[in-house]
Amino acid sequence: MPAAKTVHTVCSHDCPDSCGVLVTVDESGRATRVQGDPDHPVTQGFLCGKVAKYLDRVYSPDRLLYPMQRRAGVAKGPLPQGREAEAFEQISWDEALDVIAKKLRQISDEHGPESILPYSYAGTIGALGYGSMDRRFFHRLGASQLDRTICASAGGEALMSVYGRKLGTDTEHFRYARYIIAWGANIHGNNIHLWPMIEEARRNGAKLIVIDPYKTRTAKLADWHIAINPGTDVALALGMMHVILREGLEDAGYIAENTYGFAELKQRVADYTPERVAAWTGIPSAGIERLAREYATTTPAVIRMNYGIQRSQNGGTAARTVAMLPVLIGAWKHLGGGLQLSTSGAFAWDKAALERPDLMLDSPLKRHARIVNMSELGHALTTLSEPPVRALFVYNSNPAAIAPDQAQVLRGMAQPDLFTVVHEQFFTDTADYADILLPATTFLEHKDVQGAYGHYYVQISNPAIEPPGEARSNVWLFSQLAQCMGFTEPCFRDTSEELIAQALRAEHPEKQDPWMAAMTEATLNAAGGHQRLQFASEKEGQPFLPFATGPFPTPSGKIEFLSEALAARGFDPLPSFVPPEESRHTKQTRYPLEFLPRKADNYMNSTFANLPVHQRMESAHTNRLEMHADDAEARGIRAGDTVEIFNDRGSLRMIAQVNGSLPSGVVAGRLNWNKLSPGGNNVNLLTSQRLTDIGGGPTFYSTLVEVRKVSA
Repeated sequence: MPAAKTVHTVCSHDCPDSCGVLVTVDESGRATRVQGDPDHPVTQGFLCGKVAKYLDRVYSPDRLLYPMQRRAGVAKGPLPQGREAEAFEQISWDEALDVIAKKLRQISDEHGPESILPYSYAGTIGALGYGSMDRRFFHRLGASQLDRTICASAGGEALMSVYGRKLGTDTEHFRYARYIIAWGANIHGNNIHLWPMIEEARRNGAKLIVIDPYKTRTAKLADWHIAINPGTDVALALGMMHVILREGLEDAGYIAENTYGFAELKQRVADYTPERVAAWTGIPSAGIERLAREYATTTPAVIRMNYGIQRSQNGGTAARTVAMLPVLIGAWKHLGGGLQLSTSGAFAWDKAALERPDLMLDSPLKRHARIVNMSELGHALTTLSEPPVRALFVYNSNPAAIAPDQAQVLRGMAQPDLFTVVHEQFFTDTADYADILLPATTFLEHKDVQGAYGHYYVQISNPAIEPPGEARSNVWLFSQLAQCMGFTEPCFRDTSEELIAQALRAEHPEKQDPWMAAMTEATLNAAGGHQRLQFASEKEGQPFLPFATGPFPTPSGKIEFLSEALAARGFDPLPSFVPPEESRHTKQTRYPLEFLPRKADNYMNSTFANLPVHQRMESAHTNRLEMHADDAEARGIRAGDTVEIFNDRGSLRMIAQVNGSLPSGVVAGRLNWNKLSPGGNNVNLLTSQRLTDIGGGPTFYSTLVEVRKVSA
């Protein structure tokens, strides 16, 4: 019998922390413990409350373990929790692959390969699991390409438009800050490994300011919570700029040397007086002035901006405008200063080698396939033509729960002539609509390599245990399916080890990015599972300050206040505040309340929502509609009443929770699985498929509703 061992893995869930995880495996091959890697400078030996209980997920009795096929005569749609398996019959992997291959060939022949739509996102953010063999398969097939916008596209494009690369203040440098703004960032809830750095900074005299409509865990612990009205972040940032420039608090030398379009920006922000901005944001003008002065005069100052800021209709502009604030005061020059939204641009994976987009030219199309925005899945499934979508292949995601405008999404997924394959770990809401259901691995059960969007370490994730039942990884699934389809290209037989070498350019060191030079699977393992990117400044004994000096990878070579590239696409080259169509500022009265469909604190998007231990942690907020006392009183609602929240897209029944977590005029509910929600729908029944101004992202937080009492 093999001896007990400890294996280095990496949490691949959609979180900036990308924790190093040590898994203890006993002599029988069963994992008995997961713990944070104490040698990882960001993980620091602890895990979040979600992943600390990860073995409950791995060994859940509800895990999908075998391929299954929908039984004849069983209609697609919601299935009773705990009885989902009755709708399916177990089949072998050979049978499943054969059915899928034959059906995809048939659909491709009859409607064209673009009638096949892959749908995936960040159920795993490992380089292989997120996008490698799967992309090769769909490129070679000629399937529609998916524009993966559901989370970060607007903010990512915003950051690129200003700086040219998605980099940010090092998480480890936050400890040196003296003024920290968490802007739309619930650090204590979903970026917990930044919190010790902030606490260290506060012990040394730093202040923490939270800008968020909702009193999050982080806001409750802050020195100052600024409860901004949803969708008005652009106005607040422009108002801060107005005060900074009016009072001469900008860093004129840094601006002159490193920026483009300052004169035009200065002219634009002259109109955004604190008094005018106060009317939009709900923040008193004196508070706006105080925030601007404290931010501009405290060194170093840093902003942790998270993706919640870009989930309104003007979200791209919001992220873009906030990203300009550290430029205006020269915060990038100082250790602990600047801004962090994402550090993902630091990891120069060879995506062309991993994903092989060139294979589209070998597909039946002989060209690049059309692109479908995942935030418009409902439209794609019900109205897209030439060709219509006839096959949906879902992995790494749960669109029945997380996609906006849920009613249209579910109508599309319920179509009997839509062939749907779902690769999953559990009977999710999406699995209820599958024709073929395939069991997927967790990060404990497959090999991968991973960067992060919240730190600067590359990590190797080694398989700690054998997959339970017949669960298989994305790499295995799409490799086997490609061969079953008759694709003869050698790339479809690449192993995980070969894919990792390709991602790192390990076989072509002359092509490696300097920050990832000489990095291989072997060096990662030899270093204990993680290696820091090799920044030239750190080799010389200086800290990595990503935007301290130019040139910058933008069209002008400068940090861009004014973007000619955006202007060429028909956008305003300068930031300006345009209220979302669904906001109180449009003066419509039918739906007077702004709705925040929040993510649950104890789930990861929709992941973990089915596990009892996580449900218990979240129970105080499950199916609760949080309201301000003024809004509740105006509608005759008291805490504990059953209420109906509704708009033209649908209605939900929830329990009123009257508290001080929101400003008046704003209500909030939390994301859950549909099947775990009364009535069989979650908060996305109320959200729209309207897209953000730039980046094509979803506008979850630009949603208007009304609420009425149903019963006590």
